[in-house]
Amino acid sequence: MRIRLTHEGSAFINFRDYKFQDRGGHGFRWVDIKILRLPATPVEDGELLSAVIRHEQFRDDYAGGGVLPEGVRHGPYWLASVTPDAYQTVSREQGTHILRGWVDLHGDVPAELEEDLRDGVFDRVAAADRLFYLNGLGDDAVHDWGRVHEFFHEFVLVDRRAERVALLVAADD
Repeated sequence: MRIRLTHEGSAFINFRDYKFQDRGGHGFRWVDIKILRLPATPVEDGELLSAVIRHEQFRDDYAGGGVLPEGVRHGPYWLASVTPDAYQTVSREQGTHILRGWVDLHGDVPAELEEDLRDGVFDRVAAADRLFYLNGLGDDAVHDWGRVHEFFHEFVLVDRRAERVALLVAADD
């Protein structure tokens, strides 16, 4: 039986909305979070990732086009290239390290942004009991204009206690 996930909401943290003393590199970075509800029945990791990939909210190019129900792109990749096997399991510490490295890439961020990132991103990572990271699918998977992102970090955060899955993308444009 194929499971279905219900989209419960989204959050968007745009670095441009915060005041930087030195805007060097910070202005075109953002985090997009899509929250999906897990079904009440237990689900294996592979089927859960398949359900995320099948979900309409996954059809987002993250370059201004938004969610396109019939879309063929996901971030910088052709949708058909993204499979459950493309994700690797990472620890909370590894996920935090990847995201913290990206956040701090250009130096310190304003306190207000740091607080919003803690609440929206790092607390979710800490609460997740499983983290999956989409890690570089290779040149053949990149779509025709997929190189608009210098950085594209995608996580599927599973919080079974809260019965939620977060599709978290941290990128730039």
